[in-house]
Order: sequence, then C-alpha cells, then structure tokens
Amino acid sequence: MVEDLAAAGIGLLITVDNGVSAIGALERAAALQVEVILTDHHTLPAQLPPHLALLHPAVTPPGSPYRGLAGVGLAYVLAKALCSKLGRRDGEAIALDLFCIGTIADMAPLLGVNRRWLLDGLPRLRHTRLEGLRALQQIAGLEGERVDAEAVGFQLAPRINAVGRLGDPLLVVDLLTTDEPERALELARQCDGLNRQRRELCAAIEAEALALLEADGNRRSAFLLLAQNHWHHGVIGIVAARLVERFDRPVALLAGEGGGTMRASVRAPRGFAVDQALASCADLLERHGGHPAAGGFTVRAERVSALHQRLEELASGWLEQAGPLLLVEPEALLPLERIDHDFWADLQRLEPFGIGHPAPVFWSSGCRVVQQRLLRGGHLQLELEQQGVRLRAMAWRWQDEGPLPPQVDVAYRLKRDTWQGQTRFQLELVAVRPGGAEVVVLRRRERLYHCRRHAEGVLIRNAAGEEVCGRLDEDQPHPYLQALVQEAAMALGMCS
Repeated sequence: MVEDLAAAGIGLLITVDNGVSAIGALERAAALQVEVILTDHHTLPAQLPPHLALLHPAVTPPGSPYRGLAGVGLAYVLAKALCSKLGRRDGEAIALDLFCIGTIADMAPLLGVNRRWLLDGLPRLRHTRLEGLRALQQIAGLEGERVDAEAVGFQLAPRINAVGRLGDPLLVVDLLTTDEPERALELARQCDGLNRQRRELCAAIEAEALALLEADGNRRSAFLLLAQNHWHHGVIGIVAARLVERFDRPVALLAGEGGGTMRASVRAPRGFAVDQALASCADLLERHGGHPAAGGFTVRAERVSALHQRLEELASGWLEQAGPLLLVEPEALLPLERIDHDFWADLQRLEPFGIGHPAPVFWSSGCRVVQQRLLRGGHLQLELEQQGVRLRAMAWRWQDEGPLPPQVDVAYRLKRDTWQGQTRFQLELVAVRPGGAEVVVLRRRERLYHCRRHAEGVLIRNAAGEEVCGRLDEDQPHPYLQALVQEAAMALGMCS
C-alpha cells in the first residue's frame, strides 16, 4: 500500500488506530521519502518505526486526561485541531459525533477527556448533521429517543462494526459521507443486514466453541485456546469476549489464514495483560499486537501447541495469584422497593457508563423466585419478589446448573426499557447465590476474609485463621476493623 500511494504522488500518510508496530511498511515509506503522522493507542514497541509525528496516549504525562484515548480519540484530536485552524465549526461538530460512536464502540475508558467530550457530544447525536447516522438511528428504532452510551454500544456501533467484519468497509465510508437521506437509508439497511449475519455467525461459532470445551471434559484450561480453520476472522473477537464473560479467564480463538498460518483474537479478564503475554511469546509468533485487555496474533499451525503451553503457564500463574473465586463487588445493598423512577433519575446523573466507569452493581438479599424460565440462546428469565415488590430479572448466557433454590441473593445492574408504551425496570444479573448465605468472602485490597453471622453480629476470619467478632452497634478499636464489620454485615444482608 505504501508503494502504491508513493507511486501516486502521495507525500504524507496519516494512520488511524495503527502504525506503531508497522516497522517494515514505515521503513519503506521513509525510503520512498513519504512522511507519516502516526495516531495510535496500541502498546508502543521498544523501537518506533520512522515517523514525522506521533499522537499516542503513552507519550502524555502520567495522570494526563488524554491517557485513555482510543484510536478514534486521537483522530479526533487531530481533526479538531485542523478544523480550528481552518475555522470549520461544522467539521468539528461532525468529528465529535464520530468520536462519541467510536469511543464507546472501542470500549475506551470513559474517564478524562473521553468523559468530558462524551458529555458534550452524546446529547447532540440525535440532531447530528450526518445523514448516515440519522438513518442508522431510524433503522435501530431510536428516532426521537435519547441516544445514550448504551444506545450507541448496543444499537448503533454493532451495525457499523459488522460491515468491517463481514463486508466492504467502504460501505460505512459512503454511509457517513453521503448527504442524500434516501441513499443513507439504503446504506443503513445494508449495515443492518450485515449485522444480522454477524449475530448468526457469532451464535454458531460460540456454540461450536462451547462444544469443543465440553469435549475436553471437566478439566478447564487456565488459558482457553480454540482453533478451527473455517471460523470467520471478523467475528472471533466477539465470541472470545463472550467466553471471557462466561469462564472468567483469558481466551484466544484462532481461524485459518492460509499458507499454514492461523490468525487469532485474544480477550482477557481484568488483571491479565494480553499485550505482555503476547510479547513473552513473540518468538513463537509471526506478528502480534494489542493492549492489556485485547490483542491479536498470527502463528504458524505447527507452533499452536507450543504457544498454548506457554500461554497456559502464564495464565496458571495469574489464576493462582488471583484466586479461584469469582469476586463480585456490589456498590450497595438495595431493597427492591427502592427501585422507582426517582431512583432511576438519580442513577442517570452518573452517566455515561462504560469501561473505567461501569454502571453500578447493586445486590438484593432474600428474593423469592416466583418464576424461572430458560429461554432460547441459554438465557435465564426470572420473576423475583421481595417484600411484596416483583421485578423481572435476566441472566444472559446462563450456565445451566439446574433450577435455582426458592430464595436467592442477586447482584445486578439496573436497566429500564419501554415496550408497547409501558416502561418497566429489569435486573440484569451479574451473580446469583442461595438466599441467606451463611458464609461470604470479602476482599479488601489483597486480603481475603471469611465472614458469617454470629449471634447478633458477625464473625470474621482472616487467612491466618485469626477471628474477631463484631456488632454493628458497637464501636471497634480500629477504623479498618470498623469498616470491615460494616462490609461483612452488608455482604450478609444484615444492613444496607
């Protein structure tokens, strides 16, 4: 590509969301006297390729509000500066619209300038000047609706991303640059069709991946690596993310690339650094890249077994240090009767939610399971009742372990939807346990405590086996212990 552009007389290239590891291509650009501006947020290599200028979060000072910018954010910084220089306020507004879509789609942390610019840009999306974004909102059923981070993440962004995964990306370029409403609507319909195909492909690959894992029996690898030549490169990253959510461990899915090589998408839970893991396996890989939460690589088929063994060792050490427990950290104990429109309005003041600023997780104790249904696709639908208040709850991609007990404690994020003119609240479940648990495990920093009810208070035991009793109506000798007793009582459902 560099050679073709140089031959066409191009003297300056600007990369977006790539380039810092493109050593060969940029050395060739330098040899052909083509200058390059790199805008990229992927992990910087020890030696950078030749370039004229670099826009990268890692070269900003520690604590900088620009540290969380994704590739689209860096492109926005450059576009914003150019528009300001040229006096193009219209271009700056359009760039902000695209920044909002891309920042949420790329799961960038919603902190620093990401948060500031989203607060500025999200309220304006419904009035965007881009006919393509208007058409997408119409296709997604968002006309006249408030376009928030959730609507972007689950309605608009997937329809855009599906094109790059399964079709010709020029379709999205045409969609976002046309100024003809009818043309925009036709292109948006094509995006919607590709998104439906993407969903079907993801479902098929996920089912096949789960079947492969079941075939391995009860033994579960610390690093899940699955390979099938016929899997589609464009969607394996989505399925890998779903498997991380299900099994809470790193996942790599590999698809055939031809010529005896396989291409992979890697996803991992918080705490496992994908970029570092791949760097430690560089001698086995043809190429690799990424950041702590996600990455990709190409590997020769005969090296897959050795690669899996090394990644398994890395993940085993990480799992041993992290511990076998799935830790759930709710923000507060919430009675179901507190969930109303006033509470929802207060919650919305904390938006936008996303990576780095997630929607709060609440939990409710002693909920009676009125009804439970396993839906197609492996989703569990519940009707829960507490103190006369009934709400629906959904557990997406539920791992079927038989019927739930009559009473449960649930951790969840609160959602609201409108169906046929009626607004209702729904609990999207993060975790479920039998109600009235006798023992809970608390984690404070790196310490684990086992806590249980004891008389009118709590009994807390640390890793060394030392125990202490505490009651909520008693002062403790140390603030740390006072907070620990409070947290233990809350975790056991004894207070809010």
